[in-house]
Amino acid sequence: MTENPGLARQMWHQLEPLHALFWYSPEVFAEAGRLGFAVDTRWPSYFAWRAAPLGAAGKERVSAAFYSFSPRMVAEHIPAAWTVAPPERVLEGRTRAVDGMYRTLLGDGVGDPDLAEAAALARAAAEAASTAGRPIAAANADMPWPDEPHLALWHAIGILREQRGDGHVAALLTRGLDPAEALVSFAAIGAASEKTFASRGWTDDEWSAARDRLASRGLIDARGAATEKGRELRDAVERTTDDLAYEPWRTLGADKADRLAQLTMPILVKVLETGLMPAENTLGIGKVQAPPR
Repeated sequence: MTENPGLARQMWHQLEPLHALFWYSPEVFAEAGRLGFAVDTRWPSYFAWRAAPLGAAGKERVSAAFYSFSPRMVAEHIPAAWTVAPPERVLEGRTRAVDGMYRTLLGDGVGDPDLAEAAALARAAAEAASTAGRPIAAANADMPWPDEPHLALWHAIGILREQRGDGHVAALLTRGLDPAEALVSFAAIGAASEKTFASRGWTDDEWSAARDRLASRGLIDARGAATEKGRELRDAVERTTDDLAYEPWRTLGADKADRLAQLTMPILVKVLETGLMPAENTLGIGKVQAPPR
């Protein structure tokens, strides 16, 4: 139990959209196309962009790290992505894509002293994030830091969000939720619709089988809604996730975290004003509140 359990979740909600815009930005799709990836959907480049820090990883390693994606969906894109562009080229393209995205979003604001201050604070938090047992966070933390503040800010948020995500996987494993069950149980508490979670590639039969397994444990009812026991389990998962993601913010301190939130609020507003971010997402941001302590 942390002394300020809501801070990690608060900062995640604040910073995640600044990073997640990447998955929907026209500048990113354009760079993916230049690298040779199909851009009719975001998935061919998504798997390449996110897995590239791991090197030319195969489908088993990427499935393990990404956890909630169907291994079959991962296998549709990995390792084929590395025949389109090897990881080092993908990472170079990723930097160009972030640069184009933020320059479009912020304009002359990329040179704003407030942005440089925000990047420095986010970097301090990211450098305090333990990567032990966290493969995706560690792979990103092992990359060199960009010099320009807007690139450093995105990189720092990426380390923090992957550190949190790796910890979330640990929390799911601890509570006995396999990849499909993790999504079904999250849908059961209203985090997002089953249609939204279908983007992770599980078939209807696999979803139904996971629902049956959860029902046999008394975690969801006949309608697929979480029981009291199921909500308690999901609350425990989120509490553990928050606790495991707290160390960077404890090190940074509440005052500096608050300053980072203030500095990034105008950027968050700009991100939301683009209209590119989906109203509903598989992370549950905007729908699921911090669990009771």
